[in-house]
This record gives sequence, C-alpha cells and structure tokens, in this order.
Amino acid sequence: MDATVKAVEQLTELGFSQYEARAYVGLLGSEPMTGYALAGRTGIPQPKVYETLRRLEDKDAVVRVGDNPARFLAVPADQLLAQVDAGFRARVAESRRSLAELSQEQGNQRAHVLPSLSEWESVAATASGIIRRAAQHVYLSAHADQLTPLGADILDAQDRGVRFDILSFGPSPVTVRNGRTVQHTSTEGVLYRHHQARHLAVVADNHDTLWALAPDGHDWNAAVINDPLFTAVVKGYIRHDLYVQQIYADFPDELRTRYGPGLQHLVQPPNAGEAPLPGRSETRPRTA
Repeated sequence: MDATVKAVEQLTELGFSQYEARAYVGLLGSEPMTGYALAGRTGIPQPKVYETLRRLEDKDAVVRVGDNPARFLAVPADQLLAQVDAGFRARVAESRRSLAELSQEQGNQRAHVLPSLSEWESVAATASGIIRRAAQHVYLSAHADQLTPLGADILDAQDRGVRFDILSFGPSPVTVRNGRTVQHTSTEGVLYRHHQARHLAVVADNHDTLWALAPDGHDWNAAVINDPLFTAVVKGYIRHDLYVQQIYADFPDELRTRYGPGLQHLVQPPNAGEAPLPGRSETRPRTA
C-alpha cells in the first residue's frame, strides 16, 4: 500500500474525514500552501478545500500563515497525534464517569414493572428477543396459546444448542428436541377461579428474565429484569412447578387419592370430621 494512502486511511480511523486526512497529509512536510494549490495536489474539489481547512484549523491540525493570500501549514505529526491521544483519553474518562453514575442509578432501581408491556404483542416480542439472545439454557412456563407465537424462535435456539425446560398449560404446540416439555395436568378437570388467568415466565442463561401476567386473560402487565435475585425467584418457580407436574405425571392415581381432584386438599384440607386422607397419619402429641 502506498505510504500516502496508508496515512490517509489511518487518520480516518482516528476520526478525520477523508478530505481532512488528505488535506493534512498533503500539507505535511511542505511549505505553506494556498487552498488552490492544495486542491491541485490532493484532488480535493476546490469548493470543499477551504471548508476542509477550516475544520482542520478547529482541530489544531493546521495553522494559517498570512491572509493575502491565506496559506496553511500542517502541524508536526507528533504534535497532532499527541493532541488526538489526549482528547481520546479525556473522552474515555468522561464516559467512564457518566456510565458509572448511570450504572449506580440503575442498580438502585433494578426491578420495575414496564408499563409499555401492557399488550400481549409487546410481551410476546420481548420474550422472543430473550429467546433469540439465549446461548445455553431457557426455562419457560406458559399456556399453550402463549407458547405458539414463540415456536419458531424456540426451534431456532435449539439449532444453536440451547436447552429448553418448558412447562405447558395444555398440550404444547412446540417441539423440544434439546430438553423437555412437561404438561401441567394436576388441575385438569377442576375449575379454579384463577384458571382464566394467563402468564408467561422466561429465564434465559440465568440473567434475562420476563414475568408477564394477565389476571383476566387479556390485560397484561410485565416485568423485564436482569437481576440475579429476581431471576432466581422466577427460575425457582418454574423448576418447582416442573418437578411437581412430573411427579404428578408419574403417580396420578396415588396423588388424586391422597390429595383429591386437582390436588385441592393441598390448598384446602378436609373439613373437621371427614376421614383423614389415605396414607396420611394423624399428628399426635409427643409424650415424655
């Protein structure tokens, strides 16, 4: 590569425009030169050359010598690069201070509900983004109709090697090749007041977390948080539900016999006077 071309390229990487770099290199090591002469040497269009020289003056890269006609002289290369280096270091230091202040402010208010995620379309788009960014492992809990729009992203993520653990309320519309899907069946056939509610919980790689809830099945509120504590809570919720539903799938008859339809007796024990649940011993006071 020609030395002049290389020097121009390197100056553009330091923030100079193409014309600025060509003008400075054209002046470097030369006698003071008019804009007209510089245009002829560098090929910069004459209408642009004086505008370019003014910008180089503002950057302290050239100095004006005389006025009739005005001539221009490039400052030494070492001086220019020292100025560029000092300016860069100052901007980095200022950015470091600004980002540290911003990080501290956000750290004090990590968890917050985002009012903008009040529509299902926004919730679904956010969940898709989390899945697309996932690199290792995703935990997901949702009703089947909330899983459907995420199907393509889930398949693509599996092609990247991402594992999925999915708890599906209703038959899952998503195929999981890398991981598992467990259907929430323990309360099927039993009507609870909260069954009209819908939710979507996503945890990706132990940091990106979405919790979205529509108590009436339509009006959504969502929290999107990158916070270790909140992530641990949501991940623990999904894993616990997965474990319970897997146990129920393995022992459905025994658990229905012991805890009633829909495992209702886990929430509301039998009334006094009713026979104790099979397999459960009564608690008796310990004698000395």
